[in-house]
Amino acid sequence: MIDIKLLRENPDIVKKKLQDRGAKIDIDKIINLDKARRGLIQEIEDLKAEKNKLSQKTGNSIQVTRGKEIKEKIKTLEPELEKIGKEFNDLMLKVPNLPLDDVWVGKDERDNKVVKKWGQPKAGQPKPKDYLVLAEKLDIIDVDRAAKVAGSRFGYLKGGAALLEFGLIQLVLDVLMEEKFIPIFPPVMIKPEMAAGMGYLEQTGDEEAYFIEKDKLYLIGTAEQSLGTMHANEIFLEKDLPKKYCAFSTCFRREAGSYGKDTRGILRVHQFDKFEMFIFSRPEDSIKEHKLLLSLEEKLMKLLEIPYRVVQLCTADLGAPSAATYDIEAWLPGQNEYRETHSTSNCTDFQARRLNIRYKTKDGKTNFVHTLNGTAFAMGRAIIAIIENYQQKDGSIKVPKALQKYIKIKEIK
Repeated sequence: MIDIKLLRENPDIVKKKLQDRGAKIDIDKIINLDKARRGLIQEIEDLKAEKNKLSQKTGNSIQVTRGKEIKEKIKTLEPELEKIGKEFNDLMLKVPNLPLDDVWVGKDERDNKVVKKWGQPKAGQPKPKDYLVLAEKLDIIDVDRAAKVAGSRFGYLKGGAALLEFGLIQLVLDVLMEEKFIPIFPPVMIKPEMAAGMGYLEQTGDEEAYFIEKDKLYLIGTAEQSLGTMHANEIFLEKDLPKKYCAFSTCFRREAGSYGKDTRGILRVHQFDKFEMFIFSRPEDSIKEHKLLLSLEEKLMKLLEIPYRVVQLCTADLGAPSAATYDIEAWLPGQNEYRETHSTSNCTDFQARRLNIRYKTKDGKTNFVHTLNGTAFAMGRAIIAIIENYQQKDGSIKVPKALQKYIKIKEIK
């Protein structure tokens, strides 16, 4: 939720930022509803104050009559206020976050910009094969049996692939513990009001999320959703910021918007494991913390020695809560293209306002925190990148040096 004061005082700025995003929101309607809502609130408060004064005096017929008039008037105004307030809140919740000034203005994902490249495709890989061809021959990924058990877009990680995931977990822990991240195993189900607080439901709704109707719980699509809501309705002390968490969890997504894309394999699945980073920060520190998250993502990729590029998303491709997002795309020689493996976003105070997460300054004032998230590893995609970049002529897979100390093998064959 954006700051209503910004909308009241600088509506043209808000309109321009939303136009840059391609978001069609009737800002004038919101402003008019806000004025009507505030007017009704003031009118009701004035009537209640008058009624309170009348109750403190000795009643005569005129005062009694006026008291009844006020009571009836309030009875009439309160439902009107409730109706206008609901319409106002519903519209406000649909307003996405405003892009930061340095975010490229673009119409769609084709306007995203590559801002950095690292590494070169490994030599000695004539006619590199797709990861699934290699994995099925080595019997380390089984999508056919997963389809028999659970349907399409599921997979079994077996043997060497499972070991790679365990190694990736240990690598993330070693890197992030040095940066004072607190490791967490979070809930993978959250209440509807918590899911709404993170700001994704208005964008994707139940088309993307799994909802358990009987229990009124959403399955998380990323640990960001249970990390960001952990401190709902709480107040940090300024000295405790930034608060940095890293969480390993299973994630669930319908992939409703990817019909026909990557239907076989584990690149785009309904269930996957992910290690997520999350930071609560002071507003003035969030850009710095965003750079930290991106640097950690790059560090992890460099440790695996996998070529990648950093992409800054344009205004139209930002998620609803995000004010700025960078993706990392790994080079996949078997597919002869870069594919997304990481994302990191600065959500400024958008989620904090919806969840009422604040901090108290040294002088006793309270402000909303900024929230930031970043992928450490989406396990399936990291394993795909390893398989394709470390494939050998004989069909075996070398294990990256950074993982060998954790899983005690040098190759998968």
